[in-house]
Amino acid sequence: MQKLSDRTAGFTDSVIRRMTRISNRYGAVNLSQGFPDFEPPKEILDRMAQTAHEDFHQYSITWGAQNLREALAAKQSRLMGRAIDPNGEIVVTCGSTEAMMASMMTVANPGDKVIVFSPFYENYGADTILSGAEPIYVPLYPPAFNFDPEELEDAFRRRPKALILCNPSNPCGKVFTKAELETIAALAVKYDAYVITDEVYEHIVYEPNHHTYFASLPGMWERTVSCSSLSKTYSITGWRLGYTIAPPEITERIKKVHDFLTVGAVAPLQEAVIPGLKFGQDYYDGLLAVYTRKRDLFLRGLDDFGLIHTIPQGAYYVLMDISEFGFDSDLAFCEVLAEKVGVGAVPGSSFFHEPVNHLVRFHFAKRDETLREALGRLESLRKKIPPVKRS
Repeated sequence: MQKLSDRTAGFTDSVIRRMTRISNRYGAVNLSQGFPDFEPPKEILDRMAQTAHEDFHQYSITWGAQNLREALAAKQSRLMGRAIDPNGEIVVTCGSTEAMMASMMTVANPGDKVIVFSPFYENYGADTILSGAEPIYVPLYPPAFNFDPEELEDAFRRRPKALILCNPSNPCGKVFTKAELETIAALAVKYDAYVITDEVYEHIVYEPNHHTYFASLPGMWERTVSCSSLSKTYSITGWRLGYTIAPPEITERIKKVHDFLTVGAVAPLQEAVIPGLKFGQDYYDGLLAVYTRKRDLFLRGLDDFGLIHTIPQGAYYVLMDISEFGFDSDLAFCEVLAEKVGVGAVPGSSFFHEPVNHLVRFHFAKRDETLREALGRLESLRKKIPPVKRS
C-alpha cells in the first residue's frame, strides 16, 4: 500500500473536542469546548420550527441564500462603516472553520508563508499546513498578550503571503488595540501581505476595551478577508453558519473554493437565523451584559480559591496557571482534573507554539448555575490534586 498524505501525517485529533469526550466520560462539568448550555434567542427558534414546514429542504444558492446575505450585509455594513455588497462581497460558509479554510486556500499557494500569533486557535496551524503553506509563529506575551513590533516585522521580512488575526483572541481573550492593528496594517502594506481575520467574538468585548474591524482601517479593505460566525453571537454553535466578507475579486475566488469544499451551508438554518441578524443594538448590549456577569462570576470564584488566572478582555475564555501542581504535562493534568475534580478544561499547550505546559483554558459560556457547580467542584481542587511542595 502507498503511504498516506505527508501533510496530514503529524496531525492529532482536536484536543479541544477530545476534552469534551473526556468530560463526558467522567461526568465532568464541560468548560473545555466553547459552546453554551443555554438556548438561542426565541425568535430564531420559532423561525427554525417554521422552516421545517416550508420549502427550504434542497440546496440554497451555493454562496448563501439571497435574503441571508442581504441581512448579513445590512448588519455588517453598519458595524464596519462601509456599504457591503451582498452579492459580490459575502460568502456564507459551514461555520467560521470553513470560512478560514476557504480563505487560506484562496490566498496561499504551496510553499507560501503565513504569520500566526501564538497562542492561537488550534485550527490555524492545520489550515496553514492543509493549504501547503508554512506557519511563522509570533509570540504574544502575557499578561496582556502584546506582541513585540520588531519580532513581528522580523516575521514579515520573511515575505509571508498572509497573517491570521484572531480578534478578540481565542484562547487568551486579547482585544487588539487600534494602535496595534495599525502597526499590523502598516507592515501588511510594507511587505504586501493579506490579513485573514477571525472575528467570531466581535460582540463579546469587555469595557473599557473596544473592537476595531481590521478591514475598516485605512487601506485595509483591499487586502483583508474578514471571517466570522453566527455561532457565538446567537448561541448556535451546532448550526455551523459562518461567512467571509472581502473585496469582489477575492470573494469570487472564495465562492469557487467553498463550492468544491462543501457546496453550501444548511439551507433551513440559513433561513431560520435571519431574525437574529435583524435584532437592534439592544440585543448586543444585552449579550455583552450577560457575558460580563458570567466573566465576573467565574473570575471572582477563581480569586476566592487563590487560583492564578488571566483576565480576558474579550471572548469567553480564561487561562489558569497550574504550576503549583507540578505536572510536566498539562494534558495529563486536564485528564486528572476531569476524573478527580469533575471539571473539563483544555491544556494550554494545544494553543501555543512555544513549550507552554503550565496553563489550562476554561470557558464561561454557561448558565450561572453551571458555573457555580464548576466552581463548587474547583473549590476542592487542591484537596483532590495536592500542590507540589517546594523546597
